[in-house]
Amino acid sequence: MIVFVFISSTALSLNKTSEDNIKRVPANPLFTKKFPGNPVLKKDLSGSQVFPILSAQGAIAVDLNSGVSLYEKNPDAKLLPASTTKIITALVALDAYELNQVLTVPRGVSVDGQKMGLYVGEQMKVEDLLYGLLVYSANDAAMTLAMNYSGGYDAFILAMNEKAKDLSMNNSHFENPVGLDGVNQTTTARDLLLGSEVAMRDPQFAKFVGTKSVSLSDVSGKTKYSLKNLNILLDDVPGVLGVKTGWTENARENLVTYLERDGKKIVVVLLGSQDRFGETKELINWIFASYEWQEVLVPIALDNNLQ
Repeated sequence: MIVFVFISSTALSLNKTSEDNIKRVPANPLFTKKFPGNPVLKKDLSGSQVFPILSAQGAIAVDLNSGVSLYEKNPDAKLLPASTTKIITALVALDAYELNQVLTVPRGVSVDGQKMGLYVGEQMKVEDLLYGLLVYSANDAAMTLAMNYSGGYDAFILAMNEKAKDLSMNNSHFENPVGLDGVNQTTTARDLLLGSEVAMRDPQFAKFVGTKSVSLSDVSGKTKYSLKNLNILLDDVPGVLGVKTGWTENARENLVTYLERDGKKIVVVLLGSQDRFGETKELINWIFASYEWQEVLVPIALDNNLQ
């Protein structure tokens, strides 16, 4: 289906080559630009709609261009975020620090789970800590960022919860920057979608989560780290640009995925899955096989005021 949407000429601009060759013309299909429209779910030959069956306890997929929800399963169920927590950790750190700022690794950063292997007294640039946080999901990087925060660790946790509130993540609460399980460490698939959509607008954040591998060092250059992104979908699924993995024994497997393909922008969130990568791939494949996007042609009206 083709839908025509008319917009004012001031919303578009063209390069002006001369005063003589640009004239006001009525909008018509000969002067148009194509945009993806709203996704519409197809039906099979029987007229029914077949949805994938996932093990995930909570899931959601949304077309960002239209805001249309493509798939939902308990999207508002409060579940354990595991290391998807680090999305919020990173946003608070990006607000608080300059990328070239140097932080000293304090005592107490070596908590359970994934680590870079930072040592007490080591000096690291914030940029490299963020690579460790978002590429390798390093808990010691998260703790270093939190413990160096102005006001201390508790103030960082408070800032995380304020950030979540600002992002309308109203069913989320964080008590640590790492993602370790806790009574008050909860989120929902919908909340993570909201937070991730905003996070991916930040080019610095998007750079970190889209990095497949990175080599870095401490400030002295003596200690070097080679980190590979834990998100295998960056290589396996066309258009995937991030965002974050998560796992604990109780949370099971979590994954937030952002992809752009054929002009479409989609976020997929799975929480409590038994196969986060396999089920995310299955859901993405199902979306592109089961939906059709109505093509929107935007007529361009040219006038002498365009520059």
